[in-house]
Amino acid sequence: MSVAQLAGGRIPGNVRRAAKHGPLFIGAVVVMTAVAVIAVFGPLVAPFDPNQLYVGPISGAAGLPHLMGTDDLGRDIFSRILAGAGPSVVAPIIVVLLSTVFGSVIGILSAWFGGWVDGVSTRTIEVIFAIPGLVLAVLAISMFGKGLIAPVIALSIAYLPILSRLVRAGARSELGKPYMAALTIQGVSSFAICFKHLIPALLPVIIAQSTIGFGYAMLDLAAISYLGLGAAPPASDWGVMISGGQPALLAGAPEQSMFPALMVVLTVLSVNILGARVTDWAEGVDR
Repeated sequence: MSVAQLAGGRIPGNVRRAAKHGPLFIGAVVVMTAVAVIAVFGPLVAPFDPNQLYVGPISGAAGLPHLMGTDDLGRDIFSRILAGAGPSVVAPIIVVLLSTVFGSVIGILSAWFGGWVDGVSTRTIEVIFAIPGLVLAVLAISMFGKGLIAPVIALSIAYLPILSRLVRAGARSELGKPYMAALTIQGVSSFAICFKHLIPALLPVIIAQSTIGFGYAMLDLAAISYLGLGAAPPASDWGVMISGGQPALLAGAPEQSMFPALMVVLTVLSVNILGARVTDWAEGVDR
């Protein structure tokens, strides 16, 4: 299916079929819509100040007026989850955008030009691929200090190789097809071939890997915050909340860690489900 077909009204029909046959897809849409809304408006609708101490009992159970209970400092967990949705979601999106754009560009250029361009880019990608993302993020934090900026940039670099390799392989296969040679013989410009034919053909691969990358990025950034190397307390980042809830968890009050962990899991699962469906649309598959 071409991009023009996607833009020409096929998606609504597929959405209706998915609504009829895909409860997981509908659930993923609902979850991601809710996550997007709270990421934008969470701090505005939080019932309590997310950093205000002792608005409720210490490690209080879920109930009214604290829907998810309170943490070990008496802060409202529901308000902190709403306030922390923004950085917890936006940071992985930035990682995915940077790695997708630069990884796709490198992969397409390698396949298009071949020769020394392909050789240099492939060797560089192999070097980056040899370094685990979390290790690269920790190294960046040790050099530039704690926070989210350094790990976001480091993870963006660490995620380049996988996407670049997939795009390079897909682009080489596509460029070797007869219709590409026919377009060149007809005098179609390289720009038109790339943006009207090659990139649309690679969209399923790019979309699928980007959704997987979002899940990994969210988990890696949560792990970095959990280790105390990312966002610092009293920030309400979900990874920070999971880490801060360990003492209460051992004391029999799991709410402080359980609810932000549940938000991370639900978000990652929903993005992967949506990514699989969007990939099906791009490939013209109707399940």
